Amino acid sequence: MSYQPIENYGVIGDLHTAALVGMNGSIDFMCFPGFDSPTLFAALLDDKKGGRFQLAPVFKDSKSKQIYLPDSCILITRFFAEEGMAEISDFMPIKREETPHELVRRAKTVRGEVRYRMICQPRFDYARAHHKVERKSATEILFIPEGKGQTALRLVSEVPMKIENGAAVAEFTLAADKRATFVLEEDGPGKESRCKSPEFSSESFKETLNFWRKWMSRCTYRGRWREMVNRSALTLKLLTSQPHGSMVAAPTFGLPEKIGGDKNWDYRYTWIRDACFSVNCLMSLGYIEEAKAFMAWIADRCAEISKTGNLQVLYGIDGKHNLRESNLKNLEGYRKSSPVRIGNAAYLQSQIDICGELMSCAHIYDTTVEPISNDMWNHLSRIVDWVCDNWRKKGAGIWEYRELRKVFLFSQLMCWQALERGIRLARARSLPAPLIKWLRVRDVIYRDLFKNFWSPKENAFVQYKGTGNLDSSTLQMLLTGFIGPGDSKWNATLKAIQKRLMSDTLVYRYESGKTKRDQLAENEGTFCICSFWHIECLARSGDVEQARLLFEKMLGYANHLGLYAEELGPTGEHLGNFPQAYTHLGLISAAQELDKRLSATDKDS
Repeated sequence: MSYQPIENYGVIGDLHTAALVGMNGSIDFMCFPGFDSPTLFAALLDDKKGGRFQLAPVFKDSKSKQIYLPDSCILITRFFAEEGMAEISDFMPIKREETPHELVRRAKTVRGEVRYRMICQPRFDYARAHHKVERKSATEILFIPEGKGQTALRLVSEVPMKIENGAAVAEFTLAADKRATFVLEEDGPGKESRCKSPEFSSESFKETLNFWRKWMSRCTYRGRWREMVNRSALTLKLLTSQPHGSMVAAPTFGLPEKIGGDKNWDYRYTWIRDACFSVNCLMSLGYIEEAKAFMAWIADRCAEISKTGNLQVLYGIDGKHNLRESNLKNLEGYRKSSPVRIGNAAYLQSQIDICGELMSCAHIYDTTVEPISNDMWNHLSRIVDWVCDNWRKKGAGIWEYRELRKVFLFSQLMCWQALERGIRLARARSLPAPLIKWLRVRDVIYRDLFKNFWSPKENAFVQYKGTGNLDSSTLQMLLTGFIGPGDSKWNATLKAIQKRLMSDTLVYRYESGKTKRDQLAENEGTFCICSFWHIECLARSGDVEQARLLFEKMLGYANHLGLYAEELGPTGEHLGNFPQAYTHLGLISAAQELDKRLSATDKDS
């Protein structure tokens, strides 16, 4: 087999972990049993050594198509050939406390008589650990990893299996309307298996479908792009940790921002920035329970910081602080893009903008869900006080430069937002706060942004003091309410971004080759959330029809299932970790803004 393009995958999950299923019927990536657990399958990162779970018909020549059952995360992969038609259903039942994690794969013949081949080839601990295989019966095989801390697995099937080179293999034929189920699940003490019941396959399918459809029914979005917004909402939910309430930025690691490049990061953690943006989107769609769970998680993180400190940039999904970064030298990387990194050293960086995203999230929560608690306000006001003392501090910025340290416009803008939202909260609820101090610092930051980040030479706001580079995060000046759409300096900046950072509807993060260190390579992809930010800015600036045109063109860059990676490459290929929460929340926000503006236009006409 060879590498499938990133965009050829669908994602399934159980709110503990997720798996990527290719259009060829192969599960080529899954960490197990949690998002941040070692991989069990990683063929996406090394076709030969990573391990996979393949289930597909044996056709001479076939075509395939993937769909989700509507309003669900149950994935159907269909295969079409002269010999017949077959489909593979993939899903992960939502775990109950007393049940093991389960991955369910069902093969079904739709037409003709079809021969199938299954190979389950796990590779434990990022393909670094050996394992032994035990055959319990013709239809039950155990995979037992060597070493401590690894989860043993049980594969149960409805057809006989055999063992070949440490893998479970089966070949079988199904007539029309016949099916065979394979269940991969945890094995160990207290892991009571459900899958041996004759009704398990159909019951778990119905339970999983009902769970997702019930969750989707709570969505309040009724706008023009319901299918895409709903899929994005389901994706954000898939990236949510049910036990902890936190959210991962993406379920994968090591997928490159550039083929052959070395920016291959691990995104299986909770960034304060990304999670706050995601929760804001979920709240806007009516998802209150997710917001409550996240605010409880963030309150625990706030309680851990010292009286004079600030939050980390990112944490483990369980709140773990140490996310030490290392390279997996045994894996060659997606299309030989190395190194393959696990852990993320960005947790050691200073990115003071996270205070602004957190305060915005808290303000929205307080006004749309429920009043924040006294303890939470004490945590937040301490963070705002920290901003007052540290807003001039250099940092790595939103793009997490590994070398460059500057006072970035975006960071200072978010410091302004932290103070502005803190002041709003305090006034609306009559909460105790040093408002005179906060107001003074807020106004100083406001003036400093106009004084030190406006470049008459570039006729635009620039990325950091003293540079001529543009940065698409500057678009947040309008989206945060810092500046108005009629401001001449804003309009000049928007035109400069369109001229220097745009390619049709696609937007680059920042200018290529102008920073002295940690340069953006010339052929790095466009950044999807930046494209959606630009569309939302156009809508807010009154150019609604152009915004709609660019938005609908941007929808055409989604994969066949409506999913997006982090970036789009030079030929429209998906790059970076996948699916990316950032992109999907950007889509939701842009769609909502466009709907509001278009509806207002319709009323006026």
